[in-house]
Amino acid sequence: MTGLLIKDFRLLKVQKNFFTLIVFILLGMILFSEDNFFAVSFATFIFSLFSTSTVSYDEFDNGNPFLFSLPVTRKGYVLEKYCFGLILGGAAWFVSTLLVVIVQLIKGNASLTDLLLPSLAFLPLVLFFLAVMLPIQLKFGSEKGRIVLIGVIGLIFLLGVLAVKAAEALHIDLAFLFNSLSSLSMSALILGAIAVMLLLLLLSLKISMAVMNRKEF
Repeated sequence: MTGLLIKDFRLLKVQKNFFTLIVFILLGMILFSEDNFFAVSFATFIFSLFSTSTVSYDEFDNGNPFLFSLPVTRKGYVLEKYCFGLILGGAAWFVSTLLVVIVQLIKGNASLTDLLLPSLAFLPLVLFFLAVMLPIQLKFGSEKGRIVLIGVIGLIFLLGVLAVKAAEALHIDLAFLFNSLSSLSMSALILGAIAVMLLLLLLSLKISMAVMNRKEF
């Protein structure tokens, strides 16, 4: 698995111009934008997305048959994709959050708790993205995978809209409930969501391994 990680990090190096641009955009958002946590979500999402795109690189020009002629197991391949995604997404989240906290504390705009909670709230979304995207990429490939992913995102958005409409019909003020939560309650809610998403990620890993075991190259 170490060799596969090195391969994917070298692919990252090939895209250094693109990621240099992303870093400059990120710095601009943090320094000049009022909504700094969009910068955190932007950086984390872009780097997590690259981890799934490495599947496309492996498939390019019939690369998988050659890859699996090497001492690489299908289980090791899948594990590496999840580890790579967590490393990239986690590093992007940590660095962007650290930059936001430093800049905002220098400006004196908010307390440390107020800065960290919105950033932590984004972590379950990153884990959910990886849990959904990686099995889709492995199952359908890059072209069909994009279509399936759009369908999945559309379905999630529709379910979210229906949930909001249902709350309105039941006269439940979601904004009031959210704002009434204390920092401690919010932290517990976020940690619970992270725990649930980690379990979902483990289920996703099992599904991805089953997908890879059925593939023929």
